[in-house]
Order: sequence, then C-alpha cells, then structure tokens
Amino acid sequence: MNNSKIWLSSPHMGGKEQEFVNDAFQENWIAPLGPNVNGFEQDLKEYLNSDKHVAALSSGTASLHLALLQLGVTNGDEVICQSFTFSASANPISYLGANPVFVDSEEDTWNICPMALEKALADRLAKGKKVKAIIAVHLYGMPCKLDEIQSVASKFNIPLVEDAAEALGSTYKNKACGTFGEFGILSFNGNKIITTSGGGALVCSSEKEKNRTVFFATQARDDAPHYQHSEIGYNYRLSNISAGIGRGQMIALPEHIKLRRKMNTFYQNIFSDINGVEVFKEPNSDFYSNHWLSAILIDKEKTGGIDRETIRLAMQEENIECRPLWKPMHLQPVFKNAPYYGSDVAEKLFEEGLCLPSGSNLTDTDRERISNVIKTVFKA
Repeated sequence: MNNSKIWLSSPHMGGKEQEFVNDAFQENWIAPLGPNVNGFEQDLKEYLNSDKHVAALSSGTASLHLALLQLGVTNGDEVICQSFTFSASANPISYLGANPVFVDSEEDTWNICPMALEKALADRLAKGKKVKAIIAVHLYGMPCKLDEIQSVASKFNIPLVEDAAEALGSTYKNKACGTFGEFGILSFNGNKIITTSGGGALVCSSEKEKNRTVFFATQARDDAPHYQHSEIGYNYRLSNISAGIGRGQMIALPEHIKLRRKMNTFYQNIFSDINGVEVFKEPNSDFYSNHWLSAILIDKEKTGGIDRETIRLAMQEENIECRPLWKPMHLQPVFKNAPYYGSDVAEKLFEEGLCLPSGSNLTDTDRERISNVIKTVFKA
C-alpha cells in the first residue's frame, strides 16, 4: 500500500524555473539584484493588472514591516490587526515598538469584521489612542469584505494594509487582492500558491513608495560614493536566484489556481451529503478565492460526536497532513495583554475548523486516499 506523505500544501514546480535560475548563473547575477528581480516585479505588476508598483523582498513578513514603517508606525502607536490569522500578520507591529489591537472575524469570509472594526476604532479614538494603520487579511485566499472595510477605514482616515500573503490570484469584484489598500503584502513561502523558496513582495501605491521600500530593504544606504547611512535599514531584498524561481512560477500560477480550486470542489462533493460539515467557500459572486487552502468546519452536535481532532488524527494515521485553523492572536500568550474587540467568531473557527490537503500537485491517488479516510470516519 502506498503510504507516502500527503502534505497540506507543498511546493509545485512548473518546469520553467530552472531556465531562469540557469540564466542567473551563466550571467553571474548571484546577488540581491539583477534581471530576474526586475522581471519578477514586472510579472507581478502585470498579473495584478493595476497601476500599483511592486518591490520583491525576502518575505511577506519583511514586506509588512516596511509597509508599517512607511506609514509612520512607531513606538507607542497602535495598529488594528485581524485576530484570526498567522502570527506574521501581527509580529511586525511589535518590531516597530507599536501595540496591536485585535479585531474579531465575521462568519462569511472568516476575515476582519467591519462592525467590530468600527467599534474598535471608535473606542480607541475615545481613549485618546493613536491608531496608525489597519491590517486586514485575505485568509486562506478568501477576499475580505473590502467595500465595508474601506468604508470604515475612510471614515476614520486610517490607511489600510492588505495582508494578501495567501491570496495571490484572488479577486474582489474582479479586482486583484493586494491592490485595494495603501500597501499590499504578498508571500512566496514554500507552502504558498507559488514559491520562490522564501520570499515576498510589497505592493505599493506609487513609484516613490516602491523606491523607498527598496532603499530600506538594502540597508538604507545614502546616495554617496562611500557607505553612509542616515536611517536604519534592513537586509530584505529578494535575491536574483530566488526571483528566477518566481518568474518560472508565475508561468504556472494560472494552472495552480485552477488546481487549488478543483481541490475545493473535490471537498464540496465529498461532504455534500455529510451532515454537520461545512466546506469554506465564497459567500457570493463578488468573491473569487484561489483556495490556497481548503478548510472545513465540523459541528460535532450534528456529526454524532465526530470533531476536528477525530478527522485530523484519522488522517495522521494514514500519513496525511491536516492542521487546525489559525489560533487567534488574542489567544496567543505573546499577545495576552493586547486589546480585543468582537465576540467569539474567531475562537469558534479555531475550535471547529480543519485545513485539508490542498496542493496543486495532488494526484488522483492522493485524492482517493483522502476520500477513503473521510468515508471511514463518517462510515459513508
């Protein structure tokens, strides 16, 4: 019996990556600059189909850090952040000495709740606090409710930063995620829909912001013949080798999205007749998700006691990786003292949710193994 590991989301090469990497070696562009970096940035800009400008960086986390830095976030400021997300959405707030304020999710998209966001902003203002930015995440590739969120942000005149690390290829009302806010964050970590091994990008609203991003990402070296620095900089630029992988991956991106969405349909079909299990999908046609990860919610009151852990452990027994949904940031020990606004939506999602294998490289044999476990658990 084939018992090889089925991963939650593993890298998937398209076949052209090596050509761009070989060009870098042949031309001796083994540095954090070069034709692949410029080409990758242009590829991303064209794919996003907007007038935004893109800076390729070493990670999505670095991108968020430099976005907040350019928005003037500093020691003692506050930044609103979606609670139901990965820690990388919140950590850069602390890098700058600022304080996170966490906001609950809404049930349709699992992303930041516009009503809780407005309540948080009004209360922080009443308390005399200075909120400098809002971080909204497109979780698992699902666009957040951008119209409502932008309306709240505009009402309080607070800039919006989109954490689209999981959402390259996702759109809201036919516009690319990552292009709505003052800044957008992309990630090319090894588990993302495309990868550069490690890497990210900052989507900027102007060429000036892009140039400023590159300046900070290359140690903030002043324009002088000698090494002079008037500001603190960082070593955040993407290498020409990694960017070469990214250029090859961009060719494969449309197919990867198609295959990830196919996996979501696969799960919708499997669970269609199983009471108490809901597959995460778009609430309406305004939302188009790349379905980076497919996830389910399990109501054990309706499944006869079968819960998230029942399924996860059954999958683990068959060497199939599944993971609980993100543990909300306001429940994390490191952020235990941070303010939180909302109810218990994020907590319930964490308690009842499970991410299922979603890779674009999964085979029919993999799907059969996954299906067999689910059938066994639910005795279908």
